[in-house]
Amino acid sequence: MPATPSVKNPPEERLVNLVVALMATEQGLTKDTILGNVSGYREQAEAGASKDALEKMFERDKESLRGLGVPIETIGDWADPDDLREARYRVPTAEYELPDDITFTPAELALLNLAGGVWSESSLSEDARTGLRKIRALGIAVDEPIIGFSPRISVTDPAFPALQQAIEKSRVVRFTYLKPGESGARVRRIRPLALVEYEARWHVFGFDLDMQADRTFLLSRIVGDVETTRESFDPALREGAGERGLAGLEELAARSIALLEVNPGTEASLRLSRRATPADQGIHVPYVDVHVFADELASYGPEVRVVEPADLRDQVIARLRAARDLNGGAA
Repeated sequence: MPATPSVKNPPEERLVNLVVALMATEQGLTKDTILGNVSGYREQAEAGASKDALEKMFERDKESLRGLGVPIETIGDWADPDDLREARYRVPTAEYELPDDITFTPAELALLNLAGGVWSESSLSEDARTGLRKIRALGIAVDEPIIGFSPRISVTDPAFPALQQAIEKSRVVRFTYLKPGESGARVRRIRPLALVEYEARWHVFGFDLDMQADRTFLLSRIVGDVETTRESFDPALREGAGERGLAGLEELAARSIALLEVNPGTEASLRLSRRATPADQGIHVPYVDVHVFADELASYGPEVRVVEPADLRDQVIARLRAARDLNGGAA
């Protein structure tokens, strides 16, 4: 008996697309509509998977989502509710609405807005959007806007997946690390304990086996591939590592404060003011790495001027001059 054709499709992505589709319409979607239009099922159908196999996949997915607390509602024939041959499925959005008697203080709203900042409608995958367009083309009403279910966190550092797996497996890693100002890259061997996001950049916090001390490394400075070794360590070492790594970065930033003059109403003002405190001459902004912060400040061009410290100002000026020279010496 030939094997059922299949295509690679992460189950978690299929589940997300299914939830999006089921939340998109009040009247619900039939099983045939879901299997033919929702990404994850559609590709399997196009690859030749049998309808029976797809229906079993759908049933398992429904149970998985319900186990995660997603309320999937089944709507049968109004004349015969027990007849589920043409049943429609939906996730009632009312299940996610807050009661009228719940209110928030301005501080609580600010915190919620900050937490919600990593979510975005634009996070909805293109495959999910394609499925919704097809559903809409069938004449089925689709409510908008639809909030994406994927965090808007960009993980573009190639080292991230390997480090994440090594942390989960409690395995020592080896990588080549290049720091600005050094003549060459150095090999580092660490017990990776946590991945920490700070100032929109990812760091790995761990125990440096050669230095015999905790260290934090910026992922964008890892050169080449991360090698996961056979050497393991006690998983208990990971407990609280994320908090320790973040505290170390915050402590470092507290010792490095820049005094900046920023043009009001500019992009620089909007971005820097989020982490700044007022100063007599401008604003004070803490930073962790002088080279990384100089890159950011130089990208704002004439919108910001570094008053102090001098080494940060010099780094920004060097980048602006390099950009000028690259563009033929234009001012």
